[in-house]
Amino acid sequence: MGANPKVAELVSLLGETSRAAILTSLMDGRFHTASELALEAGITPQTASFHLAKMTAGMLVTAEKHGRYRYYKLAGQEIAQILETFLTISKPAEIRSLRQSTQMKALCEARTCYDHLAGKLGVRLTQSLMDNKYIEKGQEEFTVTPAGERFFTELGLDLPALRKQRRSFSRICLDWSERQHHLAGTLGHAVVSRLFEMKWIERAPSGRAVIVTEQGRAGLKRDFGISDI
Repeated sequence: MGANPKVAELVSLLGETSRAAILTSLMDGRFHTASELALEAGITPQTASFHLAKMTAGMLVTAEKHGRYRYYKLAGQEIAQILETFLTISKPAEIRSLRQSTQMKALCEARTCYDHLAGKLGVRLTQSLMDNKYIEKGQEEFTVTPAGERFFTELGLDLPALRKQRRSFSRICLDWSERQHHLAGTLGHAVVSRLFEMKWIERAPSGRAVIVTEQGRAGLKRDFGISDI
């Protein structure tokens, strides 16, 4: 039996270096212009627009036009999950400059994986939730314990509303840099959103890296027992 044409098309779209760089940049879950993505990929805006048109047609990326500019975003959580899997099984990127080294260190420390927290901070946060018996690891999802129900409610999360959403509630995601699991799904998204709201973390000036604030360090130590971030 021949290969599924759609699978072959997907592999073809992911197999080009510049497109892969653009897709990786879009894993912060936000909208970006072609110029911004071109800068991240090290290509011209015209070349970035060409690749983005192909990826939009291939339903990897969605686009919205506002005024003079067109903004691009990953087509959904499923695409981000595929990309995260590829990153996990791929060889580490070759570091050729101090800038790349600094960026990679920041990504490994703490970053967004589409719409949830990843990197060392994401893994440490998930481990803390398990150590405190707030969540328990299953085959594909974490289960929230009664103690966890109280904890997340006190954190300001509406668990019943999160469970009503159509996507996975507490998916187990393999972290490509730490090679350990972290919390994803609607619960993972709600947690990282709450951390941003409380100003415990903030986005780096560019890229997917996030920075833990002084307020966040105190909160993470007090509420999660995390003191090495």
